[in-house]
Amino acid sequence: MRLLLSTTIRSAISNTNPSRNFKFLTASSMATNPKPNEEGTAKRFWDKFSKESILTLYTPFVVSLASGNLKLDVFGHYVAQDVHFYKCFAQAYELAEDCADDDDAKISIVELRKRVLRELKNHESFVQEWNLDLSKETTPNPATLKYTNFLLATASGKVEGVKSPGELATPFEKTKVAAYTLGAMAPSMRLYVFLGKELKSLVDVNGDEHPYKKWIDKYSSEAYQATMLETEDLLDKLSVSLTGEELDTMQKLYHQALKLEMEFFSAQPVDQQTVLPLSKHHIPTEHGLMLFSDFDLTCTVVDSSAILAEIAIVTAPKSDQSLPESESQLARMTSADLRNTWEVLSREYTEEYEQCTESMLANEKVEVFNYEGLKTALEQLSGFEKRANMRVIESNVLKGLNLEDIKRAGERLILHDGCMHFFHTITNNQSLNVNVHVLSYCWCADLIRSTFSSGGLPTMQVHANEFEYENSLSTGEIIKKVESPIDKLQAFTDILKNSDKTNLTIYIGDSVGDLLCLLEADIGIVIGSSSSLRRIASHYGVSFVPLLPALVKKQREYVEGGVFSWKGLSGVLYTVSSWAEVHSFIIGS
Repeated sequence: MRLLLSTTIRSAISNTNPSRNFKFLTASSMATNPKPNEEGTAKRFWDKFSKESILTLYTPFVVSLASGNLKLDVFGHYVAQDVHFYKCFAQAYELAEDCADDDDAKISIVELRKRVLRELKNHESFVQEWNLDLSKETTPNPATLKYTNFLLATASGKVEGVKSPGELATPFEKTKVAAYTLGAMAPSMRLYVFLGKELKSLVDVNGDEHPYKKWIDKYSSEAYQATMLETEDLLDKLSVSLTGEELDTMQKLYHQALKLEMEFFSAQPVDQQTVLPLSKHHIPTEHGLMLFSDFDLTCTVVDSSAILAEIAIVTAPKSDQSLPESESQLARMTSADLRNTWEVLSREYTEEYEQCTESMLANEKVEVFNYEGLKTALEQLSGFEKRANMRVIESNVLKGLNLEDIKRAGERLILHDGCMHFFHTITNNQSLNVNVHVLSYCWCADLIRSTFSSGGLPTMQVHANEFEYENSLSTGEIIKKVESPIDKLQAFTDILKNSDKTNLTIYIGDSVGDLLCLLEADIGIVIGSSSSLRRIASHYGVSFVPLLPALVKKQREYVEGGVFSWKGLSGVLYTVSSWAEVHSFIIGS
């Protein structure tokens, strides 16, 4: 339970109109006091579509390359395919130069084209460095062709809403094509810089011994980054005169180019055992894959207790307003009294939570993982959570909420980017046959069920507390099922006991309440950056390792013929910053 009410949530529900048609957490309502955007067009596009860069980073080719055990013939195939990209870039720059009206822009494009041609020559050093035989690699593969055909079509003006090349009469029309061309090229360069820097940070521990160090050094170099920035700077300048509709077209081209780059890396024929995607190692006939997830703040942008609080406040009568006949049977506080009561409950919760946390940290910090010590400490938190829930029930603040209002709120609840798509993909994959469970402290499972049902997942298995209703109105009572870390662990254990298969278990969570399940699972994934979670877990010897470096390490240590093993109660939790990482790891890009 997290009772903190924020102005963001309050503004998301129309508390000036206590009708049933309140509006929930739209993207615009999440932004408070927005600052003017000083970033250029290229950087803005990159930030918007960063998911594709994460998906690319988690491809088997990139992880194997980072680990250093990518087979040389696979790398040789990639280098040969990359030659087609460079040749295409040189041709696209030539077409862009013909379209550019501004002399400075022409000079910049000419210089960028010269650098591409130099890079093409430098590819010869890769061939010599690794003694590659590219004689059999003269034909571009389908993924390569998709990108090169797309780029050359864009550079030739074959874009929706753009006249054919022979009809480009005005300088502005031609400059627009040049801008679109740069928009289709810039993400490739930015992606390579991103990959170069990420891999550089992962392989530095190996020093000069890494077999692909030269490739990584090239794309992480200041020189390559400078070329990337010049390309983006030119894109920004060419896009200044574009209309809003034309910028939308450029954005679509940018996004398409980035997706095609991701597909290019995904399509590299890695004919060796790789640590990801995890689903590749799953054989449904031999063992099960059991996936568990928390809900509040793991899936959602805002905690459900605050959502339920706002429903209560928004739909409560004003001091001078009578209740609808359907609700008169359940006496309710006024909205003003409700708000005051919620604020008192919230303050009490925060103060006591901090006291409970300090109590759990009172003993000396340990260096070696101490699961039993942590479990004993979390029993204190369990008692606290149950007392807090009892205060909420006794206060009657949850009395009189309409089930339809709760369901409508669930339908409009905003989840973290990629969350619903992940669950949709994994539950609809018949070949995986994954068993998915949501474990939550949420007071009202109907809110969770409505959220997933509105996303096309009406049969999601939800384990949470339930409201008690009379004629579709909440009585204020909570049917208690999952109130604490201990309750969550019990639910987790019971589900596994009732399974008739040996399961690989994955738990995804964000808070202290998830700790025991995260540690018991074979793979515990922490999403977000809860300081209290890290502080308490670290006190009892739990280690936090970013997921990608952990995968690279597993790939590096892999011995031909071996298996990639995962084991619970190791004291190690894997951290991610987005659902894109979870998706890439478990399902693939």
